[in-house]
Amino acid sequence: MIRKFISRVFSGKKPQAGNHEPAVIPVSTHGITRDRISSGSRRVCETLQSHGHKAFVVGGAVRDLLIGAEPKDFDIATDATPEEIRKHFRRARIIGRRFQIVHVMMGQETLEVTTFRGALAENTKKDEHGRVLHDNVFGSQAEDAARRDFTANALYYDPASEAVIDYHHGVGDLKQKTLRMIGEPRARYREDPVRLLRAVRLAAKLGLIIDPAASKPIREMAVYSKTSRQHAFSTKCSSC
Repeated sequence: MIRKFISRVFSGKKPQAGNHEPAVIPVSTHGITRDRISSGSRRVCETLQSHGHKAFVVGGAVRDLLIGAEPKDFDIATDATPEEIRKHFRRARIIGRRFQIVHVMMGQETLEVTTFRGALAENTKKDEHGRVLHDNVFGSQAEDAARRDFTANALYYDPASEAVIDYHHGVGDLKQKTLRMIGEPRARYREDPVRLLRAVRLAAKLGLIIDPAASKPIREMAVYSKTSRQHAFSTKCSSC
């Protein structure tokens, strides 16, 4: 069913570069009803939306539901700032140094709620290898989608409308069994060397083929810097 609906919606065509108008895929096409997501993630989205904010389940959970897998957790993306998120929930705390996120506790479930990230500025603080060190820049949903690593992870699910919102042809890439990087792969790997591991791990886990543009730099960049290697191999791959 998933393959049929992807073919109907996308017909194998990719959006033109710079096009930030997303594909909005209705539940009648993708079949993911709101009862498929956790009760905590529904409540967080409903609460934020009731206060006038945008709020979506994002990333790996949406990807996994589309391919028929069981998500291990449900992350939320919103236009609310960390301070605004925290004030709407009794059990919530702001964490993170490079980029602030909010942990919201709903019963036994802990939800990671992140404000939409903005585009990197010219003066964004990086180390000598290009790794981003400080990134508390907020932006639009389109900018947030562009900041995500792979197209299959730049997918948003709205529990209210039950629609999947796709800015970068992620659903089509899943249909084609392709793991494709958003943006120029070498630059994206330099921003966060953990993406080198994440690409390999996700491809193996999901049975995907890494797009040649993203796979070619992996071997050479895995050894381009001792500092980056140590960072990549000592950091938990929590977004896989």
